[in-house]
Amino acid sequence: MAVTREKKEQMVAAYADALSGSKAVFLTDYRGLSVAGLQELRAKIREVGGRHLVVKNTLVARALKEAGLLIPEKMLQGPVALSFAYGEVSSLAKVLKDFAKDTEIMKVKGGILDGDILSQYQVESLADMPPREVVMAQLLGLIQQPGNQVAGVVNAAGSKLAATLKAYADQLQSTEAAA
Repeated sequence: MAVTREKKEQMVAAYADALSGSKAVFLTDYRGLSVAGLQELRAKIREVGGRHLVVKNTLVARALKEAGLLIPEKMLQGPVALSFAYGEVSSLAKVLKDFAKDTEIMKVKGGILDGDILSQYQVESLADMPPREVVMAQLLGLIQQPGNQVAGVVNAAGSKLAATLKAYADQLQSTEAAA
């Protein structure tokens, strides 16, 4: 059944809206994936703040053009589904990578992040990144480390000075007691 021009325009507008609201979009080849598998994938994607849509390639190309993004023409061949990252980008990439590895059916084709086209390998590298909270904790630890080292040095110097003064006082007491 042919899709009417009006319906196509609505679909392009929906894709453009989804693109403009997302931090990144990942393209996958879902060929061979069962309906149950697709539902499982969508549920996992929702858990990390994303959305997964099976799309028409020509309409996605129009939506990308309207959004001012580069069109990954090589990735828009064959059946394509888009995963939109509204939450943590690396978390969605990890879900896709793990699902592709577990099913051995779905394949990650690539993605678009900050207007740049990502290859399959770049998406996998993104998936291997730690979550934002972990990176922030590591950064905070690095920022605090020099201060902690300075405090340790000052504290150690103060402790040595106090120990030296106590030893000197003990020595004076022992010489007074001997005299």
